[in-house]
Amino acid sequence: MNTPGSTTARRMAGAATGLVAGASGLLVGEGMARVLDGTGPVVAVGNRAVDLTPRPVKEWAITTFGAADKAVLIGGVLVTVVLAILVLGWFGSRRRTPAVIGMGVLVALAAVAMIINPAPSSVLGLSAGIGGMALVGVGGFAWMLTRLPRSTTSRTSPAKAGEDAPGFDRRRFLVAASTVAAAGAAGGAARGLVGGSTGSAGVALPTPGSLAPAVPEGVSFDVAGLSSHLTPTPDFYRVDTALQIPQVDVQDYVLRITGMVDTPLELTYQDLLDRELVERRITLTCVSNPVGGDLLGNATWIGIPMRDLLAEAGVQSGADAVLSTSVDGFTAGTPLDVLTDDREALVAVGMNGEPLTPTHGFPVRMVTPGLYGYVSATKWLTELEVTRFQDFTAYWTDRGYAAQAPIKLSSRIDVPASFAQLEAGEVTVAGVAWAQTVGIERVEVRVGDGSWDEAELAAEDNDQTWRAWRHTWDAEPGSHRIEVRATDRDGNTQTSRREPIAPDGSTGWHNVTVSVA
Repeated sequence: MNTPGSTTARRMAGAATGLVAGASGLLVGEGMARVLDGTGPVVAVGNRAVDLTPRPVKEWAITTFGAADKAVLIGGVLVTVVLAILVLGWFGSRRRTPAVIGMGVLVALAAVAMIINPAPSSVLGLSAGIGGMALVGVGGFAWMLTRLPRSTTSRTSPAKAGEDAPGFDRRRFLVAASTVAAAGAAGGAARGLVGGSTGSAGVALPTPGSLAPAVPEGVSFDVAGLSSHLTPTPDFYRVDTALQIPQVDVQDYVLRITGMVDTPLELTYQDLLDRELVERRITLTCVSNPVGGDLLGNATWIGIPMRDLLAEAGVQSGADAVLSTSVDGFTAGTPLDVLTDDREALVAVGMNGEPLTPTHGFPVRMVTPGLYGYVSATKWLTELEVTRFQDFTAYWTDRGYAAQAPIKLSSRIDVPASFAQLEAGEVTVAGVAWAQTVGIERVEVRVGDGSWDEAELAAEDNDQTWRAWRHTWDAEPGSHRIEVRATDRDGNTQTSRREPIAPDGSTGWHNVTVSVA
């Protein structure tokens, strides 16, 4: 019969075996795939997790974690894998064959995720990554399990303190464990040492032939906490489906314009820079932005008017949409008329005077005024297919979102923050409002159940950007709810009706509650 001490020690050693072999296999798979231009198992499994996650959970993650949602997801995947391989090792200390089969199933699932991952991967990279993961993860696991101590029974005397258990050669076990761990360390080192694209390093944008008008005087107010008129690039929101930011080499980059066109185009990065560039200030908004949320930003973009490229390709009759595709396989469908009208949708190469950063789509992305980003702002853009809505579905429309999604008239209170503790007297309430392609005509503020008071508007930059506002409130002691609503130049007033972000954007009046002493 096994003694309690020997049983626990053997199972702990088994759990450690699963951890060493599983983690090493993962690192080798990552390293070999990365070296040979493949997608590693962590990102591939993470992408599948994203695809299979129910829409409400995704919305909750974006709202709760913001730009950190991807790190949380990857962390969750890794924790799940660690728990699984610990359990397999614990179980394998008693029953080796089923445990090894279980490890093989984990590797097979990761391999399937790598194969069906939409991002381009070389066949050699996939093969090497899967093979390395299987060899070290499964093979190393099986090898290490054979080096574990055998069960002690009543017919065998327990080992004395400091001695190996019967049938256990400590040196052989340590050699096996060290070999497997060394393979994992080498895989991890290879993954870390392989350089990706240098991004925008060394890229200089030509001066646009058509500069944006100078920012008008008075587009903002000197109010602490009020959003700046232009959002600094590092502070600009990021929402996308990429768990690993694509690293695109501009030397290999090609933008293809295909589909229902007379002359398909293939344009290199330099071809785009050699064209007549324009500069425009445009606010982008994510459909995941809740009422009062911060998933929007205003920036100066540099690019080529989309309508010029489509005109050169020659759009055929019957087309009503453009399906854009990212380097990582993301797709979005955009109405053709929005890309060819006077709002000047861009194939953008620059942001705030510099080349795009990898986070924001380097080397090329779409920027389309007036539509939520999931149907209009594809990053790491690689193809524009002129087509018809009836002939395709895109990433988010497959998940229940609307095929067409104009940005809704909205406003936000930046200051004071909700639950702020204020002193009685004059209090400045301020924020931003937006009604793209139309413009903001009026912003009103209400405290409690009082009347709506018109706020002071800052100067308008253009009808594609947000507009700042402020209001002075004579605050009295107590708890107060402050609300805001906006009216656009077409006479439409922002609805009070609360709607969720799906399927085409949230609605409702933003409000904050403050305490006045």
